[in-house]
Amino acid sequence: MEAKKTPEADLNKKASMFLAIGLLVSLGITLAAFEWKKTEAGELMDLGMAPDDFEELTEIPPTEQPPPPPPKIQQPQIIEIPDEEEIEEEIEIDLDVEITEETEVEEIVFEEEPEEEVAEEIFMVVEEQAAFPGGQKAWSKFLKKNLNYPKQAQRMGIEGRVFLSFVVDKAGAISDIAVVRGIGGGCDQEAIRVLEKSPKWSPGKQRGRAVKSRMSIQILFKLK
Repeated sequence: MEAKKTPEADLNKKASMFLAIGLLVSLGITLAAFEWKKTEAGELMDLGMAPDDFEELTEIPPTEQPPPPPPKIQQPQIIEIPDEEEIEEEIEIDLDVEITEETEVEEIVFEEEPEEEVAEEIFMVVEEQAAFPGGQKAWSKFLKKNLNYPKQAQRMGIEGRVFLSFVVDKAGAISDIAVVRGIGGGCDQEAIRVLEKSPKWSPGKQRGRAVKSRMSIQILFKLK
């Protein structure tokens, strides 16, 4: 018959506690062994002084440079120029002229300066307007005889009135022809050509005298 142990006498329950205590004790001894140091007195080594092989450095004072001389400013030379230069050239005048009764003295004629030409005034409105010689019927007959209908205008079917402006001078000559309103197709140039070909007109008159005046006419281009 196997003898039974009491719970208080069972050492297996306390085995883990004893194991932990043993580990702690052994760990403490190990740490103490590592921390324990033994110091011994050793000899001191005299390193002495290192040999000084460097040359003695000499302090060089900074070099003082004199300041540069100030720039020379050349003052402008003033030369006096007289207002009038004297001409020292001697002019010989022969006053020993014998004058007798037969000596003819030439008369000195002073020529008058030509007057500046004043631009002739062009009258826009006059009492009596300039007119083609022979009147309106003669003008229409002149146009039928001399006016050529431009072929380009015929092909394009262009027709209408060309308004011209021009100047008639005192002698009846025509100048300064300009197209006020044209229709193109060569009709404008043909109207100018016919007017330039016309004979001299009767000049316009203002207060009974012929004056230079500006005129305006219209030339009709009509297809049949």
